Amino acid sequence: MKRTVAILIVLLLSPLDFLSAADAPARKPNVVILYTDDLGYGDVQCYNPERGKIPTPHIDKLASQGMRFTDGHSSSGVCSPSRYTLLTGRYHWRTRLQSGIVPLWGEPLIAADRVTIGTLAKQHGYRTACVGKWHLGWQWPIPADRSMVFKEKPKGQAVATDAHREVWRETFSQPIAGGPTTRGFDAYFGTDVPNHPPFCFIENDRTVGIPSEFLDAELLKNNQASVQGPALEDWTLEPILPALGDRAVKWIADSAANDEPFLLYMPFTSPHTPLSVNDAWKCKSQLNLYADFVMETDAIVGRVLDALDTSGAADNTIVVFTSDNGCAPYIGVDDLEKMGHYPSGPLRGYKADAWEGGHRIPFIVRWPGKVKPGSVCDQLVQQADLLATLAEVLESELPDNVGEDSFSLIPLLLGEDRPVRDNAVNCSIRGVPSVRQGKWKYIAAPGSGGWGKGGDQSQPEQLYDLSEDLGESKNLAAAMPEKVAEMKRLLEKLITDGRSTPGEKQKNDVKVKRHLTASVTETDTRLNAKK
Repeated sequence: MKRTVAILIVLLLSPLDFLSAADAPARKPNVVILYTDDLGYGDVQCYNPERGKIPTPHIDKLASQGMRFTDGHSSSGVCSPSRYTLLTGRYHWRTRLQSGIVPLWGEPLIAADRVTIGTLAKQHGYRTACVGKWHLGWQWPIPADRSMVFKEKPKGQAVATDAHREVWRETFSQPIAGGPTTRGFDAYFGTDVPNHPPFCFIENDRTVGIPSEFLDAELLKNNQASVQGPALEDWTLEPILPALGDRAVKWIADSAANDEPFLLYMPFTSPHTPLSVNDAWKCKSQLNLYADFVMETDAIVGRVLDALDTSGAADNTIVVFTSDNGCAPYIGVDDLEKMGHYPSGPLRGYKADAWEGGHRIPFIVRWPGKVKPGSVCDQLVQQADLLATLAEVLESELPDNVGEDSFSLIPLLLGEDRPVRDNAVNCSIRGVPSVRQGKWKYIAAPGSGGWGKGGDQSQPEQLYDLSEDLGESKNLAAAMPEKVAEMKRLLEKLITDGRSTPGEKQKNDVKVKRHLTASVTETDTRLNAKK
């Protein structure tokens, strides 16, 4: 009798349990953004099968499981500006960073009230973390009266004095404001810039240990560290990348065990210099140290993806893989090209350039059950688009003063083949803008605008039809002045509107620098005079 009653209770309750589970809201997808540093378009094998010699099996596998964008871009040919744009959905040139990067000991570039992908995710109940290279500035608590001692950059094998140690101890014993944990991330672990001081890890808003010595001068040679400064005793560079991998794997495992969805932003320190390749990867590529570092970076990507699988979170996680700019020419690209590896693939230029090799980068998105595995999209997209994409995933409407240059990629990810953005702006290290509109590309200067060699200096501007000339070999500016004027008007509108998305006009943080002496109006006047 008791058994019969128990069976009846189970039968009566089971439908209710089923309905309850069916009616429960679906868990929001987790998000993992893997952001490599100085990885060229052609450094990933699936982007450069004929002229790429570096094996990247884990990144290639990710592409086979998701969508590979062939016309994806960072906002700049160098790192800090690209990071700003990815995190905020707003072009960096609307800020004080009109050229270059955030300087050593620089102030925060992201305004305290600016919405980032981290703050947006937190508003929707996400756990958030940043693991890796920040390079967007902090409010370093450096005593003003001893800043020169603190910031001293000696040459050669320098020895720290008591004065150095005293000011370093005072500074690094305090919290450092303005970093990732104040810009949308619950947790941070990384090295702010691995080739710059302080040479130590930072966790949340504190250094891990107190730097007490100058970095060993031997670590400033052969594409290793760039600037001498305060370091932990016996600090070395090789453990940095594995440590970031360890922390990311642990954070994913911990987060997957919780009820909240999670967002991990992992800006790698590699394959940017320092080329601190661990012994297990040296000579693996049979090319050079940079190529070995690309392979080690790919392996860390594999570790993070394995962590998603092991934790059971992979099927409900959007993974984005991309790079902040093109490959740096100083890591031996001439030798690599002689050996048959072209880090920019079919593109012209490298890191720092306004040419495509400076800012057209690998861009891969995997979203199980949503994005068709092995798909390829040739539409123009920008890293700025991640914010609006996340907002649409979360069914959140962005205010007019958020993500001013961000367009949702959801239509493309779900298989539509139509433009989601009509135009884009990408800048060189000197701030020279290149403007895309469909197949057309305009550069407001002669040459690369950066470190690249070549270019007809007699032509003050450049215009290319990328549908016919992806390698930017035929400058059409002189032959098509009307198109040049049209592109200049577009750039001026994007500047003065304070946005490229629909909405109320917004203010730029500063007066945006124009890179040509002739204004749009003057150009139009000259054209009309010729007609």
